[in-house]
Amino acid sequence: MAMTPLAGALGSHSPLPYFVTDMASPSREPMVPSQSAFRHPTTHQNANAANLQPPPSPRTHRALRRLQSAHNLGASRPFHQPSLLSPQRHPVNDSVSPTRDRGRTSHRGRANSDATPPRVNHMGVIAAAAKHLRPVKPSFSHGHLTLQKIIRGGPKDGDFAGALESARFKVLEEGIKSAENGMSRRRIYVWLVFLDTPMSSADEYLSLIHRGASAAYTKIRNDTFRTLTTDPLFRRRVSEASLIRLLNAVAWKLHDAKEDQRQSRPSSRQSSHRRESLAGSVSGHSQARSNLGPEPGTYVQGMNVLAAPFLYAARSEAEAFAAFHSLITRECPAYIRGAMDGVHRGLALVDKVLAIVDPKLSMHLTAKGLSAEIYAFPSVLTLCACTPPLPEVLRLWDFLFAYGTHLNIVCIVAQLAAMRSQILESPSPNKVLRSFPPLNAELVQRLTMGIINMIPDDLYAEIVTHAL
Repeated sequence: MAMTPLAGALGSHSPLPYFVTDMASPSREPMVPSQSAFRHPTTHQNANAANLQPPPSPRTHRALRRLQSAHNLGASRPFHQPSLLSPQRHPVNDSVSPTRDRGRTSHRGRANSDATPPRVNHMGVIAAAAKHLRPVKPSFSHGHLTLQKIIRGGPKDGDFAGALESARFKVLEEGIKSAENGMSRRRIYVWLVFLDTPMSSADEYLSLIHRGASAAYTKIRNDTFRTLTTDPLFRRRVSEASLIRLLNAVAWKLHDAKEDQRQSRPSSRQSSHRRESLAGSVSGHSQARSNLGPEPGTYVQGMNVLAAPFLYAARSEAEAFAAFHSLITRECPAYIRGAMDGVHRGLALVDKVLAIVDPKLSMHLTAKGLSAEIYAFPSVLTLCACTPPLPEVLRLWDFLFAYGTHLNIVCIVAQLAAMRSQILESPSPNKVLRSFPPLNAELVQRLTMGIINMIPDDLYAEIVTHAL
């Protein structure tokens, strides 16, 4: 498949063909569409004057785009007009998400953070909450086009916002056409667009490979041989050698980011020392370090599973490298930083959300001494990629990349809701939770849209920012 105009806006270099071959992709069943307000895409102050040959790469304001995400899928009123773009980053600690309230009257149809949360005693109630909120299909500037035409043809008249919103709704309503094994010609390009990621050149990827073993190489080799070992589709398509190369290249990239930050510290320290006393210089040094931004991440165990779907879906290692590096450094950098604080915050949020949407199940697990830290760590870290089958993981990732990877927290609660009866009836719930049932992406999405409507705004703001 040739480089598409919208995907081509992300980079002008040709992909690097390695091991993968593309396969035919019949249609899959369309899922039930829900509320159609999307994460705010690119902000272009001069979007109308954009040159379409080729179009420029989207540059998304991360915090605003995250807040204006799939949380509005649970809104009680339909969305009737295009989103308004703001050149300002929206404060992430607002008590009410601007997207979830968009298109509503002053009377909110769902629970406020200071109101008694609804009690949900069965997954059918959650599914019904999503079903009865089916809105009128919104009218987008590109709504008459298929997802393939939006990606291949790019935005019409420079309307990047309309093209991205239409593409997101198409993914929710129709899904990305793929074969039974999950293979699709265009999935990786849709992911790159949603992740706002230009494709790395083959030369850049090769230069990282030719640097040899990184400091994390031993850890990588200890992980790769056991990546999705029970999945025959992955083992047939992706070699361990390609997974090692990708992870080692990412490890070099993270190492370079650390070195760049380290080299910028001495001048800040010397400047602070000249201005302050000894006590003041320590404080000034701490401030100087904080001004450099958060510490870059490093390779952690579990990244092999998180990288696996990219290699399976991509048509080259260079494409998989670009998408994977963007995910871990921009969408969930706290998952690979320090003591993986972002993962632990996500686990705490799983417990909080479950306590709101299903108090009985939450108390049952608490009484058994089962917190999310015990059973959900792999699911949070890998965005549910640890739960087979792989084709369903790809479909769930279509949803997460379109609306925000932070919704993985809600997707995990949705899986708990789907196995609720089994957990409550088992004398040993820890055995049930040790291995989640096979993933059903459409069911998880439907339940997620119902659960979203029950989450207070302040808790949702924590979900949005937990991985940053």
